[in-house]
Amino acid sequence: MDPQALNDNDVSGQGIRDDDLITLRALSGRFPDIDSATAEIARLAAVLTLPKGTVHVISDVHGEDKKLRHVINNASGTLRPLVQGLFAGRMTPEEFREFLTLIFYPAEVVERLQHTLLDLESLRSYCTRTLRYEFELVRVLAARYSLKRAMHVFPPEYRELMAEMLHQPTTERDEAFAQAIVDALLSRGRALHLIHLTARLVRNLAISELIIGGDCWDRGPRGDRVVDYLRQQPNVSFIWGNHDVAWLGASFGHEALICHVLRLSLRYRRLGQLDEGYSIPLTPLEHLARTVYADDPAAGFMPKLSGMRPDLLVARMQKAAAVMQFKLEGQVIARNPEWEMEHRRLLHHIDLAEKTIEVDGVRYPLSDAYLPTLDPAAPYELSEDEQLCIDRLRRSFVASQKLGEHMLYLVSHGAMYLVRDGCLIFHGCAPVDRAGEFLTMNIEGVPLAGRALFDAIGKAILRAAGHRARKDLDLLWYLWGGERSPLFGKDRITTLERDFIADKATHHETMNPYFELIHEPWFCDRILREFNVDPKDALIVNGHVPVRIEKGENPIKRSGKAITIDGAFSEAYGDHGYTLVLEANRILLAEHSHFESVEAAIRDGVDIIPKVSVVRTWDRPHRIADTERGDQIRGEVRMLERLIAAYRNNELRQSGQRPWAPR
Repeated sequence: MDPQALNDNDVSGQGIRDDDLITLRALSGRFPDIDSATAEIARLAAVLTLPKGTVHVISDVHGEDKKLRHVINNASGTLRPLVQGLFAGRMTPEEFREFLTLIFYPAEVVERLQHTLLDLESLRSYCTRTLRYEFELVRVLAARYSLKRAMHVFPPEYRELMAEMLHQPTTERDEAFAQAIVDALLSRGRALHLIHLTARLVRNLAISELIIGGDCWDRGPRGDRVVDYLRQQPNVSFIWGNHDVAWLGASFGHEALICHVLRLSLRYRRLGQLDEGYSIPLTPLEHLARTVYADDPAAGFMPKLSGMRPDLLVARMQKAAAVMQFKLEGQVIARNPEWEMEHRRLLHHIDLAEKTIEVDGVRYPLSDAYLPTLDPAAPYELSEDEQLCIDRLRRSFVASQKLGEHMLYLVSHGAMYLVRDGCLIFHGCAPVDRAGEFLTMNIEGVPLAGRALFDAIGKAILRAAGHRARKDLDLLWYLWGGERSPLFGKDRITTLERDFIADKATHHETMNPYFELIHEPWFCDRILREFNVDPKDALIVNGHVPVRIEKGENPIKRSGKAITIDGAFSEAYGDHGYTLVLEANRILLAEHSHFESVEAAIRDGVDIIPKVSVVRTWDRPHRIADTERGDQIRGEVRMLERLIAAYRNNELRQSGQRPWAPR
């Protein structure tokens, strides 16, 4: 930091308002005198000169917990070349493979070693050698951080010991120093435990911030385990996606979203996340399928994967959930006429006698006309059996402790958009018309567009989490699939048509013009300016729409100013995936391929070695001073300068042991 910049912040002699004194008084608890505040300013000035932290952005995980775990463990492929560069020529190929496997899967490797490395001298040799390698790697990674930030991710119970090990080897701290630590731990059975913790520390230091660009759930097997693993990471931020807000609404008891979550879980036979993960029994829905739909062939609802429950039963359960969903969605649309979605209420256009349905003024034959709960006189009312079913399911969703914890984590760490290192990151799109003009959406009766819309939606999601008012929960449903929702970005979601109409013309969903316009530089610049991002060298980053790699699509748009990082992470979508890696001197795009299994990774050293392409490079590596964190630090410095001025002017008294001394 420029010393003159610090002097420019000197506010001595200026009067301080009473409300400012309240803030400064709270700050004085951390910095009780001029010296402590001055020391912190000096520390922050030094921090601003450090290289910016490496940010990894992954989008649309869709329940693929094992693949996500490996991508995080290998830091999107960036750890392998670092280890190679450090230890080339010092490790045999077998030692290199084993060391990488330890870094990626420390718990599993240590458990295996506890059963195989039984000779004390062999164990002593392994621990000494491995800890030396691990801490050499830790020293390289920790040097990128301030000491305070690095120590924050050290395991608390071993923090002081690890700090000592960071300073080894030196002339005074030779092999005897390290060996004494290993021997002390070995004699108490904790040497392998420290190796485990240090391997995890390597991964935590390799990624400064992990940003999930939306959609943790659906299609993949275990959305619950995705969130479980993310909660173990030291610094995670979320961009909310439409699948996330659907699960959020379901957890708060919104009946239409409960049915939607159930239908998708049944379609892809991802039931483990419900019954095992969230302790939500499917018995009420199974009972409805076995009774009301007992004679239904449900041919159009067969699940995509096999499992323990009979396919036909799962198909009937999915259909039962779908019919309830369409009824309940009709009620939501009727409650919210300002959304202008009456054309998406389709059940009253069904003619059971003729076995047809009218969509957009055209009548089509039904591919499935078995609808035993549909009352033509009241098509959007649940039958008695359906009402009993959804009431029981709602109680289970609302009562699930783990689901509630996951949703609290998602809300507390989430936002509609983030800006990192000149990258504007959001999940779906900024809804616009064909001319690129922002489209408005009503929030609490106020038409909003652009950044104002994103900000208002963010507040509404937080409000829904706190108060769970019907209006806010209905908004979560609209965000899942409404035409002007920034999380959706299509004119409609044609689930009913796909389920009940064979004519594929009715299945078409038109993308918002945003997805074409981001190929145009002028449009990208307009979006960036709307969110107060300098368009020079900046990027718009969104997920939501899978890049069809197999069809030759490119994630980087023709404008060079926008990039889509939904690489079909889920096996159900294509089994690829991207990480956007924001390093100090460049931006990388890592393209991931299929991940076989954790077992293969541990047994055979199988790794996802991504295909890496460079998106941006910088003539000068970016420092923390160049980032959003740098702006925060400069704000902290200004507050500290004001605190010092308050001490000097005796508007606040120093509580440190030393009296105030003149400059």
